[in-house]
Amino acid sequence: MIFARIRDRKQFHPDLRSASVLIPGHLITKRTLPVVRTLSRLVRGSSRAQVHEVVPGVSVRVFRPRVPSAVPGPALLWIHGGGYVIGTAAQDDKMCQRFADDVGLTVASVEYRLAPEFPFPTPAEDCYAALQWLAARGDVDAARIAVGGASAGGGLAATVATFAHDRGEITPALQLLVYPMLDDRTATPNTLHRLWDATSNRFGWSSYIGSAAPADVAPARRADVSGLPPAWIGVGSLDLFREEDEVYAKRLEEAGVAVTFTVIPGAFHGFDAIMPSDVGRDFFDQQCAALREALKVQ
Repeated sequence: MIFARIRDRKQFHPDLRSASVLIPGHLITKRTLPVVRTLSRLVRGSSRAQVHEVVPGVSVRVFRPRVPSAVPGPALLWIHGGGYVIGTAAQDDKMCQRFADDVGLTVASVEYRLAPEFPFPTPAEDCYAALQWLAARGDVDAARIAVGGASAGGGLAATVATFAHDRGEITPALQLLVYPMLDDRTATPNTLHRLWDATSNRFGWSSYIGSAAPADVAPARRADVSGLPPAWIGVGSLDLFREEDEVYAKRLEEAGVAVTFTVIPGAFHGFDAIMPSDVGRDFFDQQCAALREALKVQ
């Protein structure tokens, strides 16, 4: 196995080749879930986060820019990843503060309830409740809110965008979808996948879907995507989600939704969170640029 990984490393981006040899293909199965959850609870969040309860069982960690923006100002609802089954909002504190400082906006990171204990629609409704809470803040311009997330968080952000469209209460200015988990039908094995592969994907989706109809859960299965907010979608070429993300981007574009679709050559799932790298920093800078444009930040 290790020799195959060494042989394959040339297919990864130069910044990521060393990490690609060591990072497992998947971390999450039914057996490993309790251990990974225990470890994730050890993550220490930033002391700069202001924690607010949205509804019972759901909270947000709020970050403001070091240089205060005009009030009311733009905002980002951020949703952490973890395959719908693991993760905590605190794991993204550093990144959320970077968004706040680099773009100049308020960021609210959601602590939503996880599957399989809380399958669809609970996690999505938790995140939508956080969007409502954010839009009602006096220091936030409700017309300049983006919804974003990474991996399963990107999938939830896409779902929140559909909720907002269908319910007509809030109109997000942008969907910031970072290697989003959109389609439960993705199941192609590939030895180049890292962190999240077809095995983890089946477990994550089955846990999240529960007893619901998959067509009601997975954003990629939505029949009509017209009228949804503009989207920025970014993914690595060696990510399990690369194909489903491209298909979704094309469907949005064909439906008249403005889309920017970015593929990072040689990048695996979660590459930007694994280790500092020039390619990861550039990926983040692209997200900040998309937020500035969509939210009209000078």
